[in-house]
Amino acid sequence: MLDQLINLVKEHAGSAIIDNTDVPNEKNDAVINTTANGIMDHFKNLAGNGGLSNITSLLQQGANGNGSEVNNMSSNIASTIANQFGIDPSKANGIVQNLIPTVMNSLSQKTNDPNDNSFTMDGILGSLTGGAGGLGGMMDSFKKMF
Repeated sequence: MLDQLINLVKEHAGSAIIDNTDVPNEKNDAVINTTANGIMDHFKNLAGNGGLSNITSLLQQGANGNGSEVNNMSSNIASTIANQFGIDPSKANGIVQNLIPTVMNSLSQKTNDPNDNSFTMDGILGSLTGGAGGLGGMMDSFKKMF
C-alpha cells in the first residue's frame, strides 16, 4: 500500500514539491516519500488509538470529511519535512497545505470508485492492521480475544 500511496503523492506533487524552488530537485523524491510515509504513519496512529471512524471518514469523504485530522496530519508532515530537509517551517507548511488535501481527496475518490481497485477500504484497513482483512477481519480478531 505504501508504494501506491507514494505514487499517488507523486502524481499530485507538481507545484507543491517538484516545481517548488524551496525544495531542491535532488530532494524531490525524498520529500514525496516522507509525505506518503507521514500519511501512513498518521493512519497507523489513528488505527492504534481507536480512531477507525476517523480513518473511514477520511477515506470516504477526503479532506472535507474530517478537517481536524487533515490539519493534524499536515502539521506533523510539515514539521518532519522542515526538520529532515532544512526547509523553512512556513515553506514546509505551504507545501503540505497545498498537497495533503488534494492527495486525501484523490485517495477518497479512488477508494470509493468501484471501477478503481488501486485503493480499497479493506486493503487500506488491512495494511494498517497487519493484514487483519479490513474491518471484518479486525472485528473477527477482536472477538477471538474475548
